[in-house]
Amino acid sequence: MSSYVFTSESVSEGHPDKVCDQVSDSIVDLFLSRNPEARVAVETLATTNKVVLAGEVRGDVTHEEMIASARDVIKAIGYEQEGFHWQHASIDCYVHGQSADIAQGVDEGDGLFTEEGAGDQGIMFGYACKETPSLMPAPIQYAHEILQRLAAIRHGGETRLGPDAKSQVTLAYENGVPVSTTNVVVSTQHSADATQAQIRDIVRGVVSDVLPSGWMPGDDSFYCNPTGQFIIGGPDGDAGLTGRKIIVDTYGGAAPHGGGAFSGKDPTKVDRSAAYAARYLAKNVVAADLADKCTIQVSYAIGVAKPLSIFVNTYGTGKVAEGKIADAVGKVMDLRPKGIRTHLGLNRPIYQRTAAYGHFGRDPEADGGFAWEKTDLVDALKAELS
Repeated sequence: MSSYVFTSESVSEGHPDKVCDQVSDSIVDLFLSRNPEARVAVETLATTNKVVLAGEVRGDVTHEEMIASARDVIKAIGYEQEGFHWQHASIDCYVHGQSADIAQGVDEGDGLFTEEGAGDQGIMFGYACKETPSLMPAPIQYAHEILQRLAAIRHGGETRLGPDAKSQVTLAYENGVPVSTTNVVVSTQHSADATQAQIRDIVRGVVSDVLPSGWMPGDDSFYCNPTGQFIIGGPDGDAGLTGRKIIVDTYGGAAPHGGGAFSGKDPTKVDRSAAYAARYLAKNVVAADLADKCTIQVSYAIGVAKPLSIFVNTYGTGKVAEGKIADAVGKVMDLRPKGIRTHLGLNRPIYQRTAAYGHFGRDPEADGGFAWEKTDLVDALKAELS
């Protein structure tokens, strides 16, 4: 396709599913802050003034501490509404110990294979392209940025905006390159005393600032709160669950997804760590100018350390044969679970921040957050392929 349109959506930190993702990842961080080798798989459900925590763990954190962490997250997001309030919501915790059968497959020295094995079977994908400086697809990047800026305005004191919001950006492409915006949709929760004209003006200013110059669509293609009002929101309006925004979390539908969610999982779970590694490798392939876009797939068996396969697709943009790139990425990074965790420094409390506005396309941070966004393998890849 040389000319087409493509759409991606994002959701805010106050979206019910994202509330749950952030709660689950706050608990991951709490466990890892106590013990970097802790095992965590925690799911969260949120509805009207009710939160339920469930899952399996190995580590030294009490139910009371998990409940307190959940309240802190809800408070930080800004929920102080009658139907969902950080202080008054009932929170139940049904988290229990990890299955011994799973543990023996993951722990080094146990199970049929004595190396530390993958925490589950599965396929994971990573992707990068040259559409934006962060080497992310443009629609999802702009959709995230719109909601991040609206949240910053709200946290800065704009009381007419509520925590729950969604965005959707459609771009027109020519010869595979985004050239204009076809339409933008933003639905944002708001106070009862705010008019739709006021909310539309706030949102229009943000969208105009985020999109490239000249890309703001006309009023007939800019949809703000198209239902007419959005006062009841968050878990009071719709129930939320951990792991239901996996496309928002990744590439906005521009690349394949293996199906496994990230939030609530410690880094021995390859659903998370191998997807981060695949993004890291794909981004370095594109940063090294070996291709204009690149998808990398890896696969694993539970309890087995070595990946079962590595697949590379450069969509006809590669400067080097895809098979050679696949061989090279397997040499510049140890893709066994322990190798991934060691290379990227994943056994740290760095996950709550990933649980809103995308796990990819963010800047690497000094404490190890978003380490998978570094482009420090460029020289090693070029050397392998020279």
